[in-house]
Amino acid sequence: MAYNYDALYQSTPNALGAPTPAFVQFFDRLETQGLDVLDIGCGQGRDAIFVAQRGHQVVGMDMSPAGIADMEKVAKELALPIRGIVADVTDFAPDAAFDILLIDRTLHMLPKDLRGPVLARLLTYMRGAGWLLLADEKSNMPIFRDVLSRSGDAWSILRDGKGFLFARRVAGVEPG
Repeated sequence: MAYNYDALYQSTPNALGAPTPAFVQFFDRLETQGLDVLDIGCGQGRDAIFVAQRGHQVVGMDMSPAGIADMEKVAKELALPIRGIVADVTDFAPDAAFDILLIDRTLHMLPKDLRGPVLARLLTYMRGAGWLLLADEKSNMPIFRDVLSRSGDAWSILRDGKGFLFARRVAGVEPG
């Protein structure tokens, strides 16, 4: 990744601002609590923190040690169930499965030929009828839709447009 987010996070608290409104709306409407959420490219935790405040357990992954440290500091201060992992998304292998994969403007930073394969690999860490909440550049959405269509699973699309793809894997339904 060309941009040095670690330097940004070291010099700027809350560098990326408030949580993404589309994610806030999703979690505000979600009736279930206590879900396991994986926040890929969490940075300083702008999404992870509000998700944990809504009653979920969060694992935040980012390649920035400064971002993870900032997120964990806030989580500790607020007694939130957040665990941070410093890793590169291209070879990250979580040690558990998750109910929700949240990816907020992370995959577009990868080389174009890696975006689809990385998403496909991350989907293998999703439990049953889990959710994919993805924000990225509009130009990448066809790649991500293709990953879902080739996954071998049936998907219910909640949101598809303006740089967002929110989908839920349909459990017990044969694809096609």
